[in-house]
Amino acid sequence: MTVSHPAGPSPERRAWLSVLAKAAPKDVFAAWEAIAEPPGYGTLRAPEIGMVLVRGRMGGSGDAFNLGEMTVTRAAVRLDTGETGVGYVSGRNRRHAEIAAAVDAMMQSPALRPLVEGAVVARLAGAQQSRRDAAARKAAATKVDFFTMVRTRGPA
Repeated sequence: MTVSHPAGPSPERRAWLSVLAKAAPKDVFAAWEAIAEPPGYGTLRAPEIGMVLVRGRMGGSGDAFNLGEMTVTRAAVRLDTGETGVGYVSGRNRRHAEIAAAVDAMMQSPALRPLVEGAVVARLAGAQQSRRDAAARKAAATKVDFFTMVRTRGPA
């Protein structure tokens, strides 16, 4: 039986799902391998590749328009302890989606959460922040300040 959550996932869960989805696959694999004893799990929905429609808004508040399509991979797993997790990632990396789903399930377990909260989620969030900071530094290095200089001329 599926339990419906009309309000959607909690803001906290949305945050860790976002971190898992936006992380570089190599970082996800490394963090997963660092877990000493990952729990067993079975797939509810094997990783599958599909497309989603990406919509945009001019200026963030204008009328919505269809920007294009994007490839995504999704997976759903159930831990041996009963928690269910989902993973949606951009691109075609099945293993990334499966690990994201397993970590999502582990984050929902009070017993398993400490195992992955710092070792996986915080580690991935830190790597993402480092990439954002590097991009901001690179952009700041190319910044050009334009100014207008007003000259007054005296009588000729």
